[in-house]
Amino acid sequence: MPTALIVLAAGQGTRMNSELPKVLHQLGGAPLLVHALKSGASIGAERTVVVVGHGGEDVAKAARDWDPDVHVVEQVDRNGTAHAVDQARAALADFAGDVVVLYGDTPFIRSETIESMIDARTKNAVVVLGFEARDPARYGRLVLSGDRLEKIVEFKDATPEERAITLCNSGVICADREVLFDLISAVGNDNAAGEYYLTDIVGLAVDRGLSATAVTCQESETMGVNSRADLSAAEAALQSAMRAEAMECGVTLIAPDTVHFAHDTVIGRDTVVEPNVVFGTGVTIESGARIRSFSHLEGCHVSRGATVGPFARLRPGAELAEDVHVGNFVEIKNALIDEGAKVNHLSYIGDASVGEKSNIGAGTITCNYDGVFKHRTTIGKRVFIGSNTMLVAPVSVGDDAMTASGAVIVRDVPAGDMAIARADQVNKTGLGKRLMDKLRARKAAKN
Repeated sequence: MPTALIVLAAGQGTRMNSELPKVLHQLGGAPLLVHALKSGASIGAERTVVVVGHGGEDVAKAARDWDPDVHVVEQVDRNGTAHAVDQARAALADFAGDVVVLYGDTPFIRSETIESMIDARTKNAVVVLGFEARDPARYGRLVLSGDRLEKIVEFKDATPEERAITLCNSGVICADREVLFDLISAVGNDNAAGEYYLTDIVGLAVDRGLSATAVTCQESETMGVNSRADLSAAEAALQSAMRAEAMECGVTLIAPDTVHFAHDTVIGRDTVVEPNVVFGTGVTIESGARIRSFSHLEGCHVSRGATVGPFARLRPGAELAEDVHVGNFVEIKNALIDEGAKVNHLSYIGDASVGEKSNIGAGTITCNYDGVFKHRTTIGKRVFIGSNTMLVAPVSVGDDAMTASGAVIVRDVPAGDMAIARADQVNKTGLGKRLMDKLRARKAAKN
């Protein structure tokens, strides 16, 4: 049976105290909305509709950046969850199959849970996702008779007996598209909030003789983000889960609590990650690498056997081949460092390629930016770049060539050549001492 996804992302999120729409606050380097969309993508949804409202253009852009084929519809007047879902009616008018409703601020619903709901849908008209709450607080309650779900009662409308129920509503619902929108058409707003509740479709379905049931999950899956404190708790939960998964897959984390992952970090087994490492988005580390302490990586690829850090920064486009060494206080950006090459100390290599077995001396800089355009530096194989060399791009250094320490290279260096590009040294007899004596005297007079 085909499946479609509706993600509700219209809320303002006033408790976030932010101009940014709630669903665009980031978790593991990606907007909350993307986490919900990933859940839908993992079940192979044939169509996805995102319902936007506050900050709609920005939310729509984030959704399309993740999935260019997503359908975006707007909820102009926010009159409740049933009204929000109803905005997707036209976008799904020609769709025949099940529809799953998720929320852009609820990032942890697992694909296995959604699949369980879809399985239950084969025997029921409506399936609701519930959880046993440690503190039911103000959650809606699921009223069951055996496996039969009779109704969902919002806390503010519940009786004392209904408030004693601990099985709570997550808001996630699965139903056939035709049934879903038919039931929504009958939803009223005769309640304490004057809103159209999506939860009311359960009672309406039962009144029509249709069956409804609940699938349960761990409460942690249903964690919603409504405040900065919630966002912090969600980040902690994500990091804990990703650290555990990495170690289960054969990655050594020497001090797990100090390592910070992005939602899409990929690390091969037998890699060692030392304390206080931060992974931004778009990082892949192959097996057997070592990422040393206080390094920051984003948008890069590190191959087998490479070593990075300590205190290294790999920026987007950094590509490290096998057995590369990138050392302390080195920054690599949009550059290929080929097999066995070394950039060990205090260097910046940007918009460049470094050939295999080459050695980049301490303090080397590829001067890639002229204030308007970026230019590329090409360094060949087995090249030795002397310490404190400035490579003024565009420039190339051929295989087996060398540069002298302190050189400023402004022209190509042919293969095998030695480039010396610095002013002649002149020693002025006694001038150093005379100058310092004069300056010290001036300082003493001033004081």
